[in-house]
Amino acid sequence: MLTNKGKYGLKALVDLAGLEPGQTAFVADIATRNNIPKKFLDTILLELRNNGFLRSKKGPHGGHALSKPADEIMIGQVIRALDGPLAPMRYASRTAFEACDDCRDPASCQIRISMTQVREAMAAVLDTMTLTQFVASEQPDQDLITGE
Repeated sequence: MLTNKGKYGLKALVDLAGLEPGQTAFVADIATRNNIPKKFLDTILLELRNNGFLRSKKGPHGGHALSKPADEIMIGQVIRALDGPLAPMRYASRTAFEACDDCRDPASCQIRISMTQVREAMAAVLDTMTLTQFVASEQPDQDLITGE
């Protein structure tokens, strides 16, 4: 499940992807435009910068910007940087696998097998989706949201 940290990080990247080349944005402005708590966003932007997605500059003409073109930033990488593995459960993770205490045989565990399939499906989408595609994706069908 995507945490608020991951969601806010994606919102911030979408915001920054909308800037003109060479333009930067201040944390307070990004936070206001996207209804994100500024202190929390400070931490998120630092993580995004430390993971190579952003560059920042201090001072009156400073701010944050993408460190590379939006079509080179993969959504799966961003989510992993902020929230960790994509797998819905640790025992379905490729990078942070932990066996269940109550599982006798992880290789034949139907729950692990099913959750691994979920992880693979998520990775197939998120690891091939660029920030450019994420920004351009169509709005979801309102009927799907309302259930009508």
